Amino acid sequence: MNTVISAWAAVSPFGIGRQVFQDGLLAGRPAAAGEPAGPDKAAFTVPDFDPRAVLGKKGTRSMDRVTALAAATVGELLATAPGLDAPAADDAPDPRRSVVLGTTTGSAQSMMDFTRSSLTEDKPFFVDPARFPNTVMNCAAGACAIRYQLKGPNATIGGGRTAGLLALNYARRLQLTGRAGSVLCGAAEEYSHARAWLGHHSRDTGEEAAVLGEGCAMMLIEPAGAGGPERPGLAEVLTVQMGVYADAEGIRPALADCVRRALATAEAAPGDLALVAPGEAAGVLGEQELAALDEVLAGAAPERVSCTELIGDTSAAAAAFQIVSVLVSAQHRPALAGRLALVTAVDRDGALGCALLRLLDGATA
Repeated sequence: MNTVISAWAAVSPFGIGRQVFQDGLLAGRPAAAGEPAGPDKAAFTVPDFDPRAVLGKKGTRSMDRVTALAAATVGELLATAPGLDAPAADDAPDPRRSVVLGTTTGSAQSMMDFTRSSLTEDKPFFVDPARFPNTVMNCAAGACAIRYQLKGPNATIGGGRTAGLLALNYARRLQLTGRAGSVLCGAAEEYSHARAWLGHHSRDTGEEAAVLGEGCAMMLIEPAGAGGPERPGLAEVLTVQMGVYADAEGIRPALADCVRRALATAEAAPGDLALVAPGEAAGVLGEQELAALDEVLAGAAPERVSCTELIGDTSAAAAAFQIVSVLVSAQHRPALAGRLALVTAVDRDGALGCALLRLLDGATA
């Protein structure tokens, strides 16, 4: 069974929806800066994002930011993908429509706020029980499933900057093993006071500080041909390869091995690559990532796709944004149909990986 990406949606520092992300990326202009928190001097946030204004009052009173970002993006995907509307109240939902969401830890802000309230209230149990679900890593995926009646498998994949790749691989495996039909797959990350301080304290002395961003990118993953003429495939997922490293010196050989395995699995050569989208993490992670790509792709000259400088370091959502950036870059370029695109990611906690995609006519039309 061939697995394809047949639609996507994004909520990003450019704004809500696919069109504003496309326009910003193709223009090459950074999104408007948001209000920084904690020690940060700059940040990219989703402009004027109010969960109750975007999603309505029902079910949003105690919803945290990362859950709202995910729910808004899933809603955008269901509303804009042809033939994929959310079921009406009297319709039976598709029992095999699933959701797989990548994350780092869920909402660090919600965890810290809830813990703080248990320490500062008169009694430890004088906390708001409605906010407890926000402290659980799979809150956002569960809330999306409930809100949009996604009755199939529901999974949350923690993986930092590699979360989007891990989620894509998990969604692909759900389909290959017959456990799901269409899968809404992606990753989400919020910007918050807590995340700003966690990033500050986790950096080594002298390490370059990235400008943090936030957002969510979701893709519709389904078997080739399942969308019919309404949803022609945008890209075929050929393979996802993951690896680990113990220290910074291990990034280059480990990632180079991942890329070589991906090309070998697809029976492809570096010269078959038309686009490459590196994760562009700050500091040594990004430097070693580019060194690995230079090593494996020596002699090839794929076009580089970049979104990090435009929307910031979106951490768990980074790889998902890289994938949709590839799809945007392929638009209206029919010569790219059949060519390959490579997406790579490196996380500071030892995970790395890559996804190899074949661009289809639906992406290049």
